[in-house]
Amino acid sequence: MKRFDGFQHGIDLGGWLSQCDHTQKTYDTFVTDADFPLIASWGLDHVRIPLDYELFEDEEGNYREEGFARLEHAVCEAEKCGLNTVLDLHKTCGFSFDAGENEEGFFTNEQYQERFCRLWEEIARRFAHHRGRIAYELLNEVTHKEVCDAWNRISKECVVRIRRIEPEIPILLGGYYNNSIEALKDLWIPEEKDNVVYNFHCYEPLIFTHQGAYWIPSMDRSFRTGIDLTFGEIRELTRQQLGDHYAASYEAPDEEKLSSAFFDALFSEAVSVAEARSVALYCGEYGVIDLADPQDTLVWYRMISETFEKYGIGRAAWNFRGKDFGFVDAHMQPVLDEIVHLL
Repeated sequence: MKRFDGFQHGIDLGGWLSQCDHTQKTYDTFVTDADFPLIASWGLDHVRIPLDYELFEDEEGNYREEGFARLEHAVCEAEKCGLNTVLDLHKTCGFSFDAGENEEGFFTNEQYQERFCRLWEEIARRFAHHRGRIAYELLNEVTHKEVCDAWNRISKECVVRIRRIEPEIPILLGGYYNNSIEALKDLWIPEEKDNVVYNFHCYEPLIFTHQGAYWIPSMDRSFRTGIDLTFGEIRELTRQQLGDHYAASYEAPDEEKLSSAFFDALFSEAVSVAEARSVALYCGEYGVIDLADPQDTLVWYRMISETFEKYGIGRAAWNFRGKDFGFVDAHMQPVLDEIVHLL
């Protein structure tokens, strides 16, 4: 399978220029220039920077020069430390994976779609000089399967328009169900000249990685579980906390325990699709909530990292700081040194 060279070992900088209050204070303090050398010291080769359109656009779609300048500074600081950068558009006008953002209409509104493509053309013009050190991720976590055809049409048009300006920079493309593995087979098939990388996210099993998560309506916030689970137990706990639909997705025998073999099987379809279409694979998000026991979190990272290495899948762990998953936050300190070697 093709490798996404230069983007094999990374971490997300979520909560800085996306999923934030978009104030000067957050921009100046949530991630600072001093953080890039620390990330590089962990042996990583890139950062993924989630970006909301508000960084670049006002309500009418006029561009904010200060937003582009801030991102340019971030990319340069990363490069000084030998780090490449994925620019991930986490929210566009009319769409966010987070329903609470109240962004609606993107997949049916041609004006929103044109604004999306124009923004990517502008990014391509402004950041082409970072060629060889940068990649573009068109949109984070398309949610509903029903918009698959519309998303294929929009994303393909956007790639064509970017390529008229910048013919070489890799472009990451993910699909429905929040960048699920299942969606990869339904993405449009790129040609070699498109330089498209298929992108997925992995937080499986969700009952472990999102235990007690306040943003999942059905989840009991006091619920906790360890990682030493059989699939019979995973299914039952998932059924109780998330519902029958999620529980039914785990097909392993009841007595089988969670291990790297689970991730081998889980990623097999993605690998098959990528090999058949001659595209590289990238996991743009994976991680464990800060409510899990740190030693269990370490075990989970060992499991999934073994499979990433087996298939040569590039990845970025969620998340450097905060957002309930932060690597540099207090909960991770007992295992940080061991986990960063697995990234």
